Amino acid sequence: MPFQQTVWIARHGNRLDFVNPEWFNTAVRRYDPPLSEDGVIQAQQLGKRLQSEKIAHIFASPFLRTIQTANQVAEMLDLPIKLEAGLGEWHNPEWMSENPEIQPRELLEKDYPRIDWNYSSYLVPEYPENKTTMMMRMAKIVKQLVTNHSEDILLIGHGASVIGTTQGLIPKNPPFKASLCCLVKIVKEGNNWQIKLQGDTSHLTETEDDIRFV
Repeated sequence: MPFQQTVWIARHGNRLDFVNPEWFNTAVRRYDPPLSEDGVIQAQQLGKRLQSEKIAHIFASPFLRTIQTANQVAEMLDLPIKLEAGLGEWHNPEWMSENPEIQPRELLEKDYPRIDWNYSSYLVPEYPENKTTMMMRMAKIVKQLVTNHSEDILLIGHGASVIGTTQGLIPKNPPFKASLCCLVKIVKEGNNWQIKLQGDTSHLTETEDDIRFV
């Protein structure tokens, strides 16, 4: 039987600043919003969808919304969370006026004990970052992760992460909408990667009408 590996890729759930745009004006870390209430529900539904899959490792962007999404899944799969900065948000100067500040370790340790602090990121993005650099980063990190981990893995990131890592494994894959808490499934059989699910949201009871990339 040929070697087979499955890579699952998911976007975080809905963000508090999408629901309450005023949050941004008074936030301490304005580019690192938490999930909204419905975003937490989406993350729980993602966890239920993946509960029976044979996922061995969860890698998440170090932004709070991706950690919170990963935490819901990790609770259901009983797995640790490895924070990988290479999966982090696109450091787009049109979206962010400065390098985005994220939650410090001391706060995350208190609230998210499933984080594996022994894990070190392979890649750390630099601000500012253009689209080409971001896509190269996503391709590089997904190739690094599948090279170093032969088991089935789950990557939880952002819209840019979902698109970039998918195209990193399948460069000719056509563009698709990476909506909130969507799911991609890519399977390697022998030396070939094939996409089985692309931006799937069938596990969600509520999906967005207007997909926002950020």
